[in-house]
Amino acid sequence: MALDKEQEKVQKSPAKRFLFILGLGMFTLYFVLGVIIMFWKDFPIDMSQNYRIAFGILLIGYSFLRFVRLLRSQ
Repeated sequence: MALDKEQEKVQKSPAKRFLFILGLGMFTLYFVLGVIIMFWKDFPIDMSQNYRIAFGILLIGYSFLRFVRLLRSQ
């Protein structure tokens, strides 16, 4: 009986596994987008350097917020 409960905790359903991978993908997307916006010299949108850095930090912070929420849901 105890082994069954431990196996249930270890194995995830396919839906939970898919949502976990999707969450990791979104974390990566927001993180990379924030880094790109901060460090791309010839950024196509005309923004001052200060606004680009602030927006990049905001995106990176949001990505870590999503990552923490993803880990807590597991």
